[in-house]
Amino acid sequence: MAHTMREVARRAGVSLATVSRVLNNSEYVSEETSRSVLEVVRELDYYKNVHARRLSTGRSDLFGLVISEIANPFFPEIIRGYQAMAWSRGFDVLLCNTEYDRERTKLVMRKLRESDVRGVAVVTSAVDRDMASELTDAGIPLVFCNSDHATRLVGNIRIDYEHGVTKAIQHIVELGHRRSAVIAGPAENRTAVTIKNALVSGLTARGLKPVCVLESNYRVDAGASAVREVLSRPEKPTVVFCGNDLIAMGAMSALEESGVRVPEDVSVLGIDNIFFAFLARPPLTTISVPREQLGVKAFEALDRMLRVKRQKGPNYTLETDLVVRNSTAPARR
Repeated sequence: MAHTMREVARRAGVSLATVSRVLNNSEYVSEETSRSVLEVVRELDYYKNVHARRLSTGRSDLFGLVISEIANPFFPEIIRGYQAMAWSRGFDVLLCNTEYDRERTKLVMRKLRESDVRGVAVVTSAVDRDMASELTDAGIPLVFCNSDHATRLVGNIRIDYEHGVTKAIQHIVELGHRRSAVIAGPAENRTAVTIKNALVSGLTARGLKPVCVLESNYRVDAGASAVREVLSRPEKPTVVFCGNDLIAMGAMSALEESGVRVPEDVSVLGIDNIFFAFLARPPLTTISVPREQLGVKAFEALDRMLRVKRQKGPNYTLETDLVVRNSTAPARR
């Protein structure tokens, strides 16, 4: 038998409003009252009827989170940080992935709008502001990653890749490398372009102008194909910078198959510091991105816009850093 919130309130000796506040982690309920209500909730095995709540309040308990693809190990920590923040405030998360497909992205935006989400974090560069305009037009706040500055109902979280890139280049210079190559991410991805530009300009400024700059999608097989093309060039690099860790791991695999030793013959660096980076053989030197913190900040930006009713969203910056492992070594002479 399903119990109602009214039964919980009657048995706990409190009002319906108090039960609602306790179940939604409101700060306006005493610890003793909260403990009493939760004890009754456990006794009755009571569950919130989210559909009934939406009908009564006219609002859902959902926040949207848009990623590129669920299989990419870049995203789980972002999801964990975002979801933890949402759950701590009594909300749930509607997770959507675009698979880098424009038509699918349009369907995702429509689904979020139909679900009447309270706010949406877009943590993929495959979605631009125009594609999400129907959400802001409906008064739903958004937060983007590495987009333009904040505007009306739109916040932005900038990842400072330049800091990590500068440290990575300094690391390579100190190891005596003089010939570099860059395998960047997709040309249509704004974050990939930002990273590529930072790498090329930084390397050139230190006298390591890349012997070649290639573009790749964010997958292991693409990294392998790209590094084979690097090896086909007349001038061989002693270090390869990759646009993410998956590209780097694909590159290391193809180098090994070609009889090129990592790091004795060629050093390899990635970006992101995904969970598998230290499990690679050799463990991958990479630029670390604070992804769980990105998820936390994304929710905080939305929560801030909703709480203070601000028209303009906040701007946040997250710093990257270098994690040195065994895929880099002094240049072969």
